[in-house]
Amino acid sequence: MNFQARWHYELARFFLFFKKEERAVRRLEAALRSDPGYVVAHESLAFLHASAGRGAAAVASFRRALDLAPNHASTWFNLGFVHHGRSEHEQAVHAFARAVELSPSLDRAWYGMGLAQRSLGRLPEAAVSLERSGKLQPMNPHAWYELGMTYYAMKRYAKVQEVIEYLDGFDPKMTMQLVRDTPERGAREPAA
Repeated sequence: MNFQARWHYELARFFLFFKKEERAVRRLEAALRSDPGYVVAHESLAFLHASAGRGAAAVASFRRALDLAPNHASTWFNLGFVHHGRSEHEQAVHAFARAVELSPSLDRAWYGMGLAQRSLGRLPEAAVSLERSGKLQPMNPHAWYELGMTYYAMKRYAKVQEVIEYLDGFDPKMTMQLVRDTPERGAREPAA
């Protein structure tokens, strides 16, 4: 990266600090005009597009970053996250799968893949992905909640109960949410 590209990038960060997103976008675009190979600027621009609801532009920016750095697991994860948010679940699964291929311990990519697989109706695959996420981050209540909901959709009520009992060990609020969302199907209130 050249000095001018770095200068524009740092100004973009400054504008972001003061919540001046459009000015930050203009500076990132200037950085990329100066150095089209500036991967971090592509990723930053993608995040700004995603947060502003410009999903197609976010996907395009993440794709440009991946063209330059195809083995960056976090960028694949972020691309998957944007695809999932746009209900492009097949593309999301592909991006998350590439992320976990590159970084098998990237728990949030397993989580995202599980959500996208469930959206596609691939419940057994979703359960495996969410189990992996839960094992990598055993205190992540969202992973366990989503695993419980996946088991519920599969009518595996004994597994729902196991998740409820485990989740109750560290997050009673999320436990109660899971209990409420899985009524009268073998899921019961956790012990007080």
